[in-house]
Amino acid sequence: MKKLRYTLFFIVSLCLFSACGMYEQDDFDTPFVRIAYQESDNTSITYNTKKAYAYYVYLSSKPLSKALEVEYEVEVGDGLTEGVDYQMITKGSTLTFLTGIYSMPIWIQWLPNTLDPTKDNSIRITLKSNNMGFNIGLPGPDRNQSTLTITKK
Repeated sequence: MKKLRYTLFFIVSLCLFSACGMYEQDDFDTPFVRIAYQESDNTSITYNTKKAYAYYVYLSSKPLSKALEVEYEVEVGDGLTEGVDYQMITKGSTLTFLTGIYSMPIWIQWLPNTLDPTKDNSIRITLKSNNMGFNIGLPGPDRNQSTLTITKK
């Protein structure tokens, strides 16, 4: 009887441990870069804010052996003027992720100024490309978080 219990225990244990990798998926093995502010692809700022904010670009991948360069574009709505409503602190249009780095900021200094509510008072930061061919935005056909929209209200 004891031998039967040990045999059953061994068989059940073997089945449990052999099934551990049965449902593993490689869905998240696809490297990608995304941009978000507090996990969202849109946010707002009040018209009277005088503060610098960091808007992060995130890398999701296995450790890299060389630097990743991410190209981005900043598109400003017709209701905002640089030097009056905001100031770009991060210059250029490329972020470089050195090995071991998984997030990089794009800094914007917001300046207090009244707005014309009939105009587009937003800044859109769009990830365009990278030197390793990684996906832009979250995996999936919608490419969520490939663009961050910041609206000044």
